Amino acid sequence: MRERQVSQGVRRAREFEAFVAGAAGRLLHAATLLTAESPRANPRARRLLTAALARTYASWDRLRGEDPYDHARQQLAVHFARGAWHQHGRLGRARQAPDSVLARLTPQERLILVLRLYEGVAEEQTAALLGLPAERVRAIYARAMATLLHPPRGPAPALAKAVSSS
Repeated sequence: MRERQVSQGVRRAREFEAFVAGAAGRLLHAATLLTAESPRANPRARRLLTAALARTYASWDRLRGEDPYDHARQQLAVHFARGAWHQHGRLGRARQAPDSVLARLTPQERLILVLRLYEGVAEEQTAALLGLPAERVRAIYARAMATLLHPPRGPAPALAKAVSSS
């Protein structure tokens, strides 16, 4: 009996290692997009990924037929949502990469945009995952896309500079 448990544990560990080898890069990229950190300096994204993978490993035997990537992505999104809603007011945008286009978005907008656009998660699935109506997800996604596609303009050039350069 003991040998069988050890054998199952080794098999489980190998399966999970193979999953991580194939999925961790993409999941880390998604986490980095969520946090709007620089890909070279992304400690929050790495913590999100570690937590999502730990929860996925803890559930590994219960996944039975479920897609482990989908499970890990859900864990990543839920963990980000819980943390981001609380930290958004305190941290603001201080830890985000200053040149990140996604830094202009709220955490909720980023989460929905990353799930829908980068991960290709259907609107209804995104809504179910976040506990929001599909119409709300659609509206937030549209607002996020509008913000990215039509960023606010900077201040108009000073009139004195325009006159002195003529």
